[in-house]
Formats: sequence, C-alpha cells, structure tokens
Amino acid sequence: MNLAARLLGLLLLLSATACSTIGPAQHERAAAIAVSARDTAVECDRADRCATPSELHALAGSAFAQSQARPGQGPRHYALILDTGGDALLARINLLRSATRRIDLQTYIFDKDDSARLVIDELLAAARRGVKVRLLIDQLSAIADLQILAALSGAHSNLELRIYNPTFNRAKPNYMHYAASVLCCFRRFNQRMHNKLLVVDGAVAITGGRNYQDDYYDWDAEYNFRDRDVLVAGPVVRGMERNFAEYWTDPRSVPVERLDDVAKVLLQQGVPEMPPSRPAVPERVELMSQAAADQDLVRERLVSRALPVGKVSYLADLPAKHHEGPDPEAGAPGLAELLANARSEILLQTPYLVLSDSALEVFRGLRKAAEPPRVVVSTNSLAATDNPIVYALTYKYKRRNVRELGFDIFEYKPFPADPPVAVSLGAWWPGDPSAPTPTTARSEVPGSLGSLAGSGSGSGSGPGRGDDGRVEDKLRTETRPSLLRTSAPANRPVPVRGDGPRMGVHAKSMVIDRRIAVVGTHNFDPRSENYNTEAVVVIEDPVFAEALARSIERDIAPANSWTVGPRARPPVLSGLNYSMGKVLEASPVLDLWPWRYATNYEFQPGPECPAPLPRRDPDFHRCYAPVGDFPEVSLGPKSILTRMLTAFGAGLVPIL
Repeated sequence: MNLAARLLGLLLLLSATACSTIGPAQHERAAAIAVSARDTAVECDRADRCATPSELHALAGSAFAQSQARPGQGPRHYALILDTGGDALLARINLLRSATRRIDLQTYIFDKDDSARLVIDELLAAARRGVKVRLLIDQLSAIADLQILAALSGAHSNLELRIYNPTFNRAKPNYMHYAASVLCCFRRFNQRMHNKLLVVDGAVAITGGRNYQDDYYDWDAEYNFRDRDVLVAGPVVRGMERNFAEYWTDPRSVPVERLDDVAKVLLQQGVPEMPPSRPAVPERVELMSQAAADQDLVRERLVSRALPVGKVSYLADLPAKHHEGPDPEAGAPGLAELLANARSEILLQTPYLVLSDSALEVFRGLRKAAEPPRVVVSTNSLAATDNPIVYALTYKYKRRNVRELGFDIFEYKPFPADPPVAVSLGAWWPGDPSAPTPTTARSEVPGSLGSLAGSGSGSGSGPGRGDDGRVEDKLRTETRPSLLRTSAPANRPVPVRGDGPRMGVHAKSMVIDRRIAVVGTHNFDPRSENYNTEAVVVIEDPVFAEALARSIERDIAPANSWTVGPRARPPVLSGLNYSMGKVLEASPVLDLWPWRYATNYEFQPGPECPAPLPRRDPDFHRCYAPVGDFPEVSLGPKSILTRMLTAFGAGLVPIL
C-alpha cells in the first residue's frame, strides 16, 4: 500500500471512529453499573485501618516533628535514593501496606505483568481495609486489559481509577485510533502525563523514572531499565499531594467506567470478576511480598540509608500546561535556571541525549564562561537504548555535543559488569545465563498499540495477550510509534551480540556543583519540555548530592560505559572531514557522512594505564581503544544507518 492510499484510508477512518462511540444515556448506565457494584464493606474498623507498622513510613513523622521543633530554620526531610529495581518495588509495597488514610498513585505506564499485578493487589487490599485509593494512569500506556479495567471500576467504593487524556474516549486505542488522532488532533494526542508519583498519607512519597512494569524492577528476562527513584518524607509531600489533586480534578482525567470500550464491557456483562493472578515467576512475587513484611530487611535495605536533608522542592508541571502552555515558574524553566547557575560541574544522566533549543542556549552560555563548568553526561549507547529513533539524534549531534558544548559523554553498555541490581530480591542481571528464553512467537498485530509502540515482550513475563487472544508485544519505550509504519514496530531495541537480559539507562537525574541533586521524570529533551507534563524533586544538600553523584559515577565507570571521545586525527583531509561533518549536521535530515568526529572507546588498563583518564588527557588514545560508533550491536554498519535513517524520517519529527 503506497503512502497516498494509507493517508486516504486514515482520513476515511476519522469518520468511522467518530461513529464508534456510545451515547450519553449508555454512559450513565455503565457508570451506574460500576458504582452500584462497588463493595462498601471495610475489613478494619480501627483508626489506623489495620496498617502494617513501617519504619519507612515513620520517617515522615520524624521529619514533621523535627521541622516543628526548629521554627525559623526551615523544614526537615528524609530522602532515600532507590537505585535498584528490587529496592524500589520493596519500598512501594511496604508503603502501600503502611497507609492509614490515603494512597495517590500517578503513572505513565501501568502493565499487567508480575510487578504491576502485585501493586494492583496491594491497592485493592488497602481499599478493602478502609484506605482511600486514587489511581491515575496516562491513557496511552494504561493497563491493556479491558476485563481488568472494568473489574477495577466496580471493585470497591474506596478505589477510584481515572485515565488521563483518553484518545477518542477509549482506554485501549488500536493503531488506527492512534493514526486518526495524529491526523485530527496531533498536539492533543501527544500531550501525555509523564509524571510518576506515589503519595502515602500526604507524608511520604516516591517519584522518579519508574513506571509499573517488570523491566523497571529488574524482573524482565530480556531487557531491564537502569532507573532511579527518590523517596522523600516530610512537609514537601503535602505539595506533592496537592499537585496530584490538580491532575485528578482536571477535565482530561476521566473515570475509567466512562470510557467507551470499558463502558461496553460493563453494559454487556456487568462488572466482571478480577482476572486471577497468574504470575510468570510465582516464587519471585512471594519473595517480594514476604520481604516487604520483614521489618529487619526493610530497615537494613531502606531505612538505614535514608539521609536527613534540609531544603527540598518539587518542581512539577500542572495539567494547565496542556491547556495553556508551559508555566515559566515550574517544570523545564525551573531546571534551566538551576543549570544556568552551575559553577564547577554538572553531572547529567538521561536516557535520550536530545537537547531542546532552550537547553542548547543554556549550555552554550555556560561554555562561554571564563571557567566553564565541566559537563559529564551518562546516556545510552545504541546497543543499550530502548529507543533507537531518538538515538539517531544523539548520533547526529555527537560532534556538537563533544566539541562545541564540551560534554564528557559516557554511553551505557547493554551488559554492564557492575550494575545496581538486587539479585536477592528476584532480579535478572545483565547477561544472566539462567534467564528464560522467549518460547512464544510474538505477533506484530497492527491493531495492538503494544505491538506497535514497544519492543518484544520480556520473556520473564511472557508475551501478553489482548482481549482477542492474540499475542501482544510489550509497550516498553515511552514514545509514539511511527505514523507511516503499520506492519511492524517502528521503535524497538536493536539486536545485540550478547545473550541474556540487557540493560539501558532510564534514570533522569542531575547533580550541580556537588550540592544540588535532581531526580525525577524529566528527560531533558524537547518532548519533556513541550509536550509531556513532568516532575522532579530538587534537594539542596551536599551529602545527598554526593551520594547521587557516586551513583551516576558508578554508571560511567569503564566496566559499565564506553567513553565518547574524538577520533585520532587522520593524516590527510582532517579539515575537510571536520567541515563536512559540521555542514551536514545542520541539515534537517539524518546525515550519513561516514567519518564521524567522535566515536566510542574502551579503557585498556595496564602498567602504563593504571586508572581511567579524561578524554582530554594527552595519553587518552594510548590507554583507550576505539570500539566503533555502535559497539555490541549485532547489525552491519549499513543496516544500522538504514534503520536509523528510516526511523529518523518516518517517526522522529512527530515524536520530538
């Protein structure tokens, strides 16, 4: 099918899609079915709702008490870096069980695999013992199972589920709905709620990069994210709770029972029973459940590492960003001000090194300073990224980032030798030979958003099945599929040479001058700045900032990352090569100039090279061996460039 025919078909689809909705009376009837079916019984009549005692939750009480005991000295908080997926899930389950009043959960992706189902079951248990639970999920990546959504809509009077910015008022759009949305209302469709926030009792909260899916907790046997959250306890959490409420009451947050496809389920069969939990690895789920109840383990792994800190801020967009545009007082502009005031060093970790015009302006301004700060960037290699479409831009502007902006860039390896993985909590580790191998063929179903937007399903969870029984690929990446590709995913991790699970950076963090730490959802890219709503926690504390810096420095160590550096100058035509690269960099398409200014290097330790060197050191090329632009990728250079060029042309502009 040629492009013109596809576009004509999509235009015809607009009218067909508009006619596929149900009427107001049916909506009211479906909502009434859900509300009337909700259980109102509460299993606990105690004031604390039979909450499990938690030293992690008790950090909030200590923070509030210390804040009140020192009037005029500013509030007191506790903060904890959640570096491993196991600890991040452990903290969440422990806090959900400790809730006495309210749980607010806001996220971009919510799957139905082992970790996600464990969280769903804990939310239901909290509601049944009397805790008010509000769950808000962005529609594009919401639970892809209408039976589960319909069951949750009528599960309990204490549990409410809303979907943010639903396309054509559906919980589960297919590819054609997506395509029609791009044609009719591109900007609205791309305005996604990327925030991730868990607030318990208005006192303790978790925010950061992690969604609710196995690959964010090191439970996927094919691909896991090297991610990071921060837990904060104390007065700032009240503001985080208020920010959640802004989204909860926004017109774009729609009760799930009022969405067309969920309403049809309710009208046809009433509120269905919650599908039974069938974990792919039951032993791992049971291990995590028991660990969350082990007070000694929680104290050792989490509470003992929490740091007392002073000034904590929550820089978060409001949903008004999707109605009125970015707020100059919050979100990305607030981060830009922090960056612009850097004096000695910026440590930046981002999965996608794609700079907006405003970010470029900030970094160019810093570069002009008499003594510009050192900028160290931890990001993905092509072999590690979940998003090769966006990596195409990283590749295109590598010369600019290294030479003009002076960045020291480190690209994460797909099989890092020293990753932050909690094996004792059921994790698969990179290259784990015991990880299962996918045995079920994955269907690339055009009607499945999951199959179009993500990579293959992690074999630790097994491929999911849609409502029609067909196998679906897992939605892994946080970007949209290509409008012009309808038969296969436009954006999935590329093949690599190694076996077993691999890892890719998903953490969004920054340390400025070893005194300001930033952890959140912002990818420091144009999408985060212009389309998504985002949120970050800013902690101005040198001890905490140093702890975050050490975490990022672990990721850029030679065992875990390749160093990006200039190539050794060729003996002839070096000036022409540099000039051609610079000219083509300014072109609006992905250039294919074969001689790049910079490439990846592997440290070669030895008697003459006992320790890693900065790329500007005169001995750099003696101690580092070039490994090429795309190390460990199991494709030839021609295939790689063809894929990147196709992705760039077909999908990149709509995404960024």
